[in-house]
Amino acid sequence: MLNYAKKFQHCLLLRDLREVQDLKETVRPNVLKALSALARFLGAHEDFKQLVKNFSLSWRGKCAEDLIVERMTRDENPDAIFQWIRQVKMVRPDLSEFVEFMAVTGLRLVEAVNSYNLIVKLSKEDKLDSYYNRKNGTLEHFRFKEVFFRRSKKAFLSFISEELIQKICGKKLLTSPVAVQNLVRKKGLRVHFADIREAHATLMIKHLKDNEIDFLHGRVTSNVFMRNYFNPALIVDLKIRAQRAAIDIQKLIGTVAS
Repeated sequence: MLNYAKKFQHCLLLRDLREVQDLKETVRPNVLKALSALARFLGAHEDFKQLVKNFSLSWRGKCAEDLIVERMTRDENPDAIFQWIRQVKMVRPDLSEFVEFMAVTGLRLVEAVNSYNLIVKLSKEDKLDSYYNRKNGTLEHFRFKEVFFRRSKKAFLSFISEELIQKICGKKLLTSPVAVQNLVRKKGLRVHFADIREAHATLMIKHLKDNEIDFLHGRVTSNVFMRNYFNPALIVDLKIRAQRAAIDIQKLIGTVAS
């Protein structure tokens, strides 16, 4: 929200939302929310609402049905994202562990940066056990609710090998999600971090049920998580099957031999 407010503040100050009109339907609602928050801060929210009305802007993005149709009609090779990860690992060795981390966990970019940095920070403080459960091979995001529980987006836990954890422990902190994206752009590559999550789900479906993927991707409520998923026996079963999928992913991104 802060980034969008900074990037499009001129639209609000100049009272010209034509640039916002031209944005993609998946981006426009988020920009409007950011400008709305900025307008409230400036004490000009009523003027902003009238401005939105004058430019006939809609707060709604694409509906769920449109998104499904869009994904079904894509012509892209489903393995293209894994090829992109291999390219990133090649041209940005400093991000090699990070993109592998995203590929095997399916975390959103913001969540992945926060989790990666937390691993690095806690390992230096000798407190990693407060986050990484070695017995179950899980990163227990739910123990840091202030970081991983946002209003509509959550992350409860991720299965990850101790080998990859140890690789991350020796790395430097990442500055921000935007900085990570810029590191990739500087090497002439397009940014596809948002697509990693979708690719992760595509591979996971071979080993996990839909509701289990929803759980790992944080698409269940806190109450459902505690009632149905936070069960040691179930966690072990999920771990075994999730590890099989993770190995498939690591083969595709060149981390382990095929």
